[in-house]
Amino acid sequence: MDLSVPAAPLIEIPPRSGTAFIIERGATLTIVDPLGEQVADLVVFGAEDPREHLSNGRTFDYEATIALTTGNRLWSNRSRPLLTIVRDDSGTHDFLLTPCSRDTWRLCYGGDHDDVPGCFGNLATALGPFGIEPDAIPTAFNVFMNVAVGPDGRLSVRPPRSQPGAVFAVRAEERLIVGLTACSAALSCNGRFKPIHYRVDARA
Repeated sequence: MDLSVPAAPLIEIPPRSGTAFIIERGATLTIVDPLGEQVADLVVFGAEDPREHLSNGRTFDYEATIALTTGNRLWSNRSRPLLTIVRDDSGTHDFLLTPCSRDTWRLCYGGDHDDVPGCFGNLATALGPFGIEPDAIPTAFNVFMNVAVGPDGRLSVRPPRSQPGAVFAVRAEERLIVGLTACSAALSCNGRFKPIHYRVDARA
C-alpha cells in the first residue's frame, strides 16, 4: 500500500453486534481490538458467487498449520486463496469453532445470554441483504480468539492475548462479501463485551 495515501477512518462495530460489506480485490481490511481481549468473527464469500466461501478445512490442508499468522493465506471451499494475512499483532486466533449462537447459549452456557442472537445471528442479519442464507454461513475465522488444544485433543477457550490497539490485517485476493462481528460469547472475550474497529483501504 502507498503510505502517502491516508488510511481510511476506523468504523466501530458496537459490542455484541455485526456488519457486512463488499471489499474489492487488492484492498486491505484492518481489524483493531481497541480495548483488548475482544474477539471478532470474520467470514467472507465470493462477491460474484457467494457459494464460494472461507473454508477452515481447505486452509488447514494447504497452509499445513492451525496457527495461522502473517504470510498465511485463508482459502475457499473451491481451493482458491481469498485472504492473505499481512499483519498480526496478536499471533493467536481460532479457525476451529463456529460462530456463537442461541444454540451455543442453550448447549454450552445453560441458557445464559439467550437475550442476544450471538455472532451467528448477527452475521445472518447482516449478510441477508447480500442473498446469503443462515445455512450458508461457514466456520468463521475468529480473530484474536484463544483456543488451546490439549494433549488429549480437548479444546479449551482461554482469554484472548490481544492487547488494546492490537491489529489484524488481511489483503483481499478476490472481490469479496465480508461479514464481521464483535463477539457475543463471554467465555471467548474474558467475560466482557467490547467493540471492534475496522477499516478498508483500497489498493494503492
